[in-house]
Amino acid sequence: MASYLQIHDDEKGYDLDLFCVPRHYEKDLDKVIIPNGLIMDRTERLARDIIGDMGSHHIVALCVLKGGYKFFADLLDYIKALNQNSDKSVPLTVDFIRVKSYCNDKSTNDVKVIGGDELSNLSGKNVLIVEDIVETGRTMQTLLSLLSKCNPKMVKVVSLLVKRTPRSSGYRPDYIGFEVPDAFLVGYALDYNEYFRDLSHICKLKEEAKEKYKV
Repeated sequence: MASYLQIHDDEKGYDLDLFCVPRHYEKDLDKVIIPNGLIMDRTERLARDIIGDMGSHHIVALCVLKGGYKFFADLLDYIKALNQNSDKSVPLTVDFIRVKSYCNDKSTNDVKVIGGDELSNLSGKNVLIVEDIVETGRTMQTLLSLLSKCNPKMVKVVSLLVKRTPRSSGYRPDYIGFEVPDAFLVGYALDYNEYFRDLSHICKLKEEAKEKYKV
């Protein structure tokens, strides 16, 4: 079972004025739940674990856009650093796919995969799927089902966040950064209708902000 850092349901978070937060978001956020520094430290450890498990193989890192791009970039920077500073290194190539399953703050049953036609290039490859958050797990299960038809040699999934929710299908990634409460979180490329991707920390969104940015 994957190890992770658990953010408890009663976690109160940190006051915004203790951190650098863009002024245009100050009235929209409740608390900082995971500071950027903690994200980076946990990401560095995930990189070490991944290299330890997959380091004897060429890895194709598959970024799930859009929310995964920041975690993806930082994770690959740490993997690159390990490649340069240790005796064990692994060839690494990248690819991208876009998956959409949200409308406003709700995860829908309509999972759209954009770029799936190119997944045939992953046949016989060792694939690391990099995701920002797993909530119900249905989106990732859909992607894994699609990917299995392309006959990759190995598939591992790393997700920065996994949400504790009664809506979960029971799916768990191979690598997990943080397990978080069933709240709507934004920042570090996690968005609400494309807003808040430019926020460095992971924060809890205020209820009134959902209405403000609703489409």
